[in-house]
Amino acid sequence: MTDKSSIFDMIGPVMIGPSSSHTAGVVRIGRVARRVLGGQPEEAKITFYNSFARTYEGHGSDRAVLAGLMDYKTDDTRIRQALELAKEAGLAYSFRSVGNASTLHPNTVKLELRRGERTVEVVGESLGGGVIRIPKLNGFTANFSAALHTLIIMAQDVKGSIAFISSVLANDSCNIATMSVSRKGKNDLACLVIEMDSGIQPIVKQYLEHLDWVTEVTYIPDIDF
Repeated sequence: MTDKSSIFDMIGPVMIGPSSSHTAGVVRIGRVARRVLGGQPEEAKITFYNSFARTYEGHGSDRAVLAGLMDYKTDDTRIRQALELAKEAGLAYSFRSVGNASTLHPNTVKLELRRGERTVEVVGESLGGGVIRIPKLNGFTANFSAALHTLIIMAQDVKGSIAFISSVLANDSCNIATMSVSRKGKNDLACLVIEMDSGIQPIVKQYLEHLDWVTEVTYIPDIDF
């Protein structure tokens, strides 16, 4: 998979510091996780790994992730007060650190979120310059950047399903940039992640949701970070 980035990403986004990796990237991960959940969580269990585990308080990653979950942008001055503002917003949170997870990227954070009866688990990596990747979603391999319009479909592993969904998107004039499929096993639940150059119409999402072999459809438009 190729990350969508530009020279401006490499220099770094307009942001509240001190670090694009430890602050801006983490804000972005939080904003993506919020959209996967479908809104602001009521409860967030946040685990920082490796480099993040050692520096998340001093570099403001704790404030950054809460700011993202409240949908603040990377240059929002309220990031500095995110710990207090989250409590005021009814967002209960806890932090945990794991300093030696050799199989994970140095800047990894796992978000276990709850909103009403809905729960999601999102693992994010901050790659530098504000660029992020979501390698795992609810235990499935995802590998998307949220730099493009993203469609996440949970469905039964039905023969021909990928070709069918691709044809539905083609009929909506959507150009697929990347696609990844992860499944628990043959003929079991699968997670299909599609990144597109353009968005989809609401009726397309509704159509996909009503297919009897589809269990959930999440659409994340191109985010203005």
